[in-house]
Formats: sequence, C-alpha cells, structure tokens
Amino acid sequence: MENSEGRAAGRAMTIAYLADHPEFIAALAPGIAAHWRYVLKDETVERRMEKLRGHLNKGALPIAWVAHEGGEALGTAALRSHDLEGREDLTPWLAGVFVRPEHRGRGVASALCRAVEEGAWSLGFGRLYLFTVDRHSLYARLGWRTLGPAVWRGLPSEIMVKDRAAPKPTRDPRTA
Repeated sequence: MENSEGRAAGRAMTIAYLADHPEFIAALAPGIAAHWRYVLKDETVERRMEKLRGHLNKGALPIAWVAHEGGEALGTAALRSHDLEGREDLTPWLAGVFVRPEHRGRGVASALCRAVEEGAWSLGFGRLYLFTVDRHSLYARLGWRTLGPAVWRGLPSEIMVKDRAAPKPTRDPRTA
C-alpha cells in the first residue's frame, strides 16, 4: 500500500507501510520520544525504535505507516489491537499519530489517519477507536465522533470512534 497523498514544494508526499521503509525509524524515533517524554518519563530513543520495529507488519497488527517525501520521513501512524490501558474491550485502535514538527500544518496527520483507516477497512474491521489528549478537533474534522472520556497516565483524554462507511448501494439502471 503505497500512494501519493499530496504535493508540497513540488514534491509528492507518499504514504507507505513502515515495513517497506524501516530506514525511517531512526529519523522518527527521536521526535516521538521527545514529544511524549513529558508523560512517559522513562522514554528513550532506543525504546521508541524497538516499538517502531515491532510495527513492521502489513497483514497483522500492529502495523505502522510512514509519510515520506524526497527521502525524508514526515510522520507516522499505526493500527494496533489495543492502545489504552483498561479499554482492552475496544479494538482496533488508530494510534501513534506523529508528525515531525517541521512538517506540521501540511495535512500529513490527516493523510496518515486516512491510510490507517483504509488499512483497517481492508483487513475487515468495521469500527476503529482512538484516544486523544489534545487533538479532538483534528479527528472530528476527519469524521470521528466522541465515545466518552478516558484517562491516560493521569491526563484527561477522550475516546473517539469511527465506523466504516456503508457501501453505497449500486443502482440497477433498468429501475432508475
């Protein structure tokens, strides 16, 4: 699953399985570790690299996608069985959405979310979950709805849900 999602500065942004581009792990891990260190006090670049390597799958969870352009990693997102401790009853989850700071505001996160959604639907899932501490408006714009409140590592957050759109019925031209 590799596709172009947009253009910026004349270059095409591509979304692909991280499994097809493991070379981007080293570029993504430091930013992810730094971003979440305020909550994950013992987070290290090495630990984050190991977690990303665990997502080098295509047909079984966890799966990660990477947005890249011109040989540079822009961001990543994942599809996981579980992502919020205490809510193992909900599965699967859009998780780990991260865009490197210098690439934010260009639609990279939205493109990654769409790729994860498409990946989930292609695997036969009809519903996806996520939790967010501070990006509710982004996900709402992408068609997600609030399921309810949650707490992640002491931080108030929201669980959101998105259902696969029902296929549009095909119309028989003889009866139209």
